[in-house]
Amino acid sequence: MAENIIKIFLDSNVILSGLISDKGSPRIILDILSLKTTFILGMTGEYNLIEIERNLIKKIPAAIPIYNEYISKINFEIIKMPSLVEIKNHLGQTADKDVPVLVSALNGKAGYLITGDKKDFDKLKAEHNYIFKILNPSEFIQAIIPEILKTKSESYSD
Repeated sequence: MAENIIKIFLDSNVILSGLISDKGSPRIILDILSLKTTFILGMTGEYNLIEIERNLIKKIPAAIPIYNEYISKINFEIIKMPSLVEIKNHLGQTADKDVPVLVSALNGKAGYLITGDKKDFDKLKAEHNYIFKILNPSEFIQAIIPEILKTKSESYSD
């Protein structure tokens, strides 16, 4: 039986939070992804990486080497910058600044969009039906552990 791959798209705020603090759900997610398992694929967008780097340069330049080291350990699939047409097709669904994140998650065929942005993405979650679930980092950890156990037990029973 083919192994189920859980594809997760991380918003910039989750990656930054996980880098800045060694505690909490964002860091746990980054740590899980750094294990390079065969059943979880981490993704983020080129747009997100630009946003992260801009924020680090502006607010915490000393953290840039840590960011570069951690990003290489995680081995994200980087989803290319959405086209202007793709962005225009989704304008109005969430805050304009978050549309490239939404489109990148769609283009990556994510199963989960993990974000700490409650203000914009909670509204999006309530009003639209996407191919992925929108969860905050804690919700994802609570949802993923049973899924990992299920996936692993299925692979042992085959």
